Amino acid sequence: MTDSRSLFGGALAIIVDKEQKRIDIALSCKDLFIAKGIKNITISQIAQEARVGKGTIYDYFKNKEDIVFEIVNILMAQFNATKEQRINEATSTKAKIKIFFDFFYNPDKADLREIFKEFVSISLTQPNSDIQEFLKDTFERYYGWFCAILQEGIDKGEIQPIAIDLARGFFVLGDGLFVTGVMTGTTHNIQEEIALHINTLFQLIEVKQ
Repeated sequence: MTDSRSLFGGALAIIVDKEQKRIDIALSCKDLFIAKGIKNITISQIAQEARVGKGTIYDYFKNKEDIVFEIVNILMAQFNATKEQRINEATSTKAKIKIFFDFFYNPDKADLREIFKEFVSISLTQPNSDIQEFLKDTFERYYGWFCAILQEGIDKGEIQPIAIDLARGFFVLGDGLFVTGVMTGTTHNIQEEIALHINTLFQLIEVKQ
């Protein structure tokens, strides 16, 4: 059998999986972003952390913000796989909703929340068309999931149909409490506040047996 190296007179070409390379670069920088924050690091530092050339960073990302978006997407996808299983195993709509919101206080996801803070900061201080599109897609994906949980509860006769009319305001509860908590240094209260809001709302929308 003829080796392709003998045909071309050199070493075999290395085929790079660009999608995986993008993921690898982003994840290698996660701890750097958490430790220093996006404003305090440079592309050169990111390249050093990822052990690639500075030019390689720009081959895969537009800027530092793009890397943060990629990290958020990767970590959220990992988190959602576990969350979806837990939601499917829950026996009541209220329990499913509490699991849906536990990202904001789950002790196992502290690193994801730190990256999410960077994401929120970028969204508020440097809005542009890419960020708006990213936010729109993210909102629609999670809002659709949230409404599906409520609709399932309605179909099962657990909660009243009016729950759908309240869905949008209910959905932004977690983000609102999280952003407020970050700004005021009261994130340690989020679990209790979310539980209180959910329990109070379900007193209004649950079908009385």
